[in-house]
Amino acid sequence: MELIRREKIDLVAFSYSDVPHVEVMHKASQVTAAGADFIIIGAPYTMLTSQRTVISVCAVRTGCGKSQTSRHVMRILQKMGKRVVCVRHPMPYGDLTRQIVQRFSSREDLVNQRCTIEEREEYEPVIDMGAVVYAGVDYGLILAAAEKEADVIVWDGGNNDTPFFKPDLNIVVFDPHRVGHETTYHPGETNMLMADVAVINKVDSALPENVEALRRTIVKNNPAATIILADSALSVADPEAVKGRRVLVVEDGPTLTHGEMPFGAGVIAARRFGAASLADPRPYLKGSLVQTFARYPHIGTLLPAMGYSSAQIKDLEETINACPCDLVLSATPIDLTAVVKVNKPVVRVRYAYQDNSMPTLETVIRERLKDRL
Repeated sequence: MELIRREKIDLVAFSYSDVPHVEVMHKASQVTAAGADFIIIGAPYTMLTSQRTVISVCAVRTGCGKSQTSRHVMRILQKMGKRVVCVRHPMPYGDLTRQIVQRFSSREDLVNQRCTIEEREEYEPVIDMGAVVYAGVDYGLILAAAEKEADVIVWDGGNNDTPFFKPDLNIVVFDPHRVGHETTYHPGETNMLMADVAVINKVDSALPENVEALRRTIVKNNPAATIILADSALSVADPEAVKGRRVLVVEDGPTLTHGEMPFGAGVIAARRFGAASLADPRPYLKGSLVQTFARYPHIGTLLPAMGYSSAQIKDLEETINACPCDLVLSATPIDLTAVVKVNKPVVRVRYAYQDNSMPTLETVIRERLKDRL
């Protein structure tokens, strides 16, 4: 408010994601009280138009399973013989002038461009399936570069933000573990209202009544959307290694923190494969992780894979090594042992999109884009 008054600001545009509606209006109240107008910029107004076919994958909250859905879309397109490139929502940190256009096609690129754990979580699985990821700062330049090597561009959104590119097909992912969030968070509700395809994910681990409640909300607010049910299929290489053990669960960072999930795929895997108990990392937190848990106390006995800097990665490594347990159950999308040196066994949890019923996502993509593919 002081900044608005001092600089005699006329207009404030709210441009942030994964924020409760009530918090947005608190900001609006502060802005208008200080003497400026408050706006939220229209989503289609911010979208760049591509010469290629664009499929966007967005969500109503962080941690719905958006990225695994994006990868499934890419596999469908690869099977169809299409040249497909993924363009990711902005994720760079540090010197942004050196990250205007980023292209990742190998794990060496991740090292050379000093990617954070959060960036690796998004880029590494796409690289492993033989595809290219673009990200960076200037999305006009990024789009021009991606169009040179793609028949189809898959926009992989961040948090619950709206697409930066105008989609020919807009897929939005919903989470039945957080029913009600689709109408109470910005701009997740905008995504719901713009969806061509609504994917209700995690059906395999959700209560049936929650899935049905979510379906009713989608039908009420966006009756034109095609609704698809999907599972977030879990797997571990050695289920017997988990059974009867005390495990430290390391989850995807953003899902636990600003995504506000009380658990992730690691906890579901621990329960499903018979872990005896969850080790509590809180007495052993190092450095920046102390502040992370103070800011997000709902995290509880889980450990988010925080790694926005080398110091934070070191804090994560030292916390894992200090916490007494039989093994680490790693549910971050990356190979954690490639980033930190762990002094105990690590069992990796993998999760992937899986159609739950008809229609399948492939069927809908082929039908909706039959004149574009």
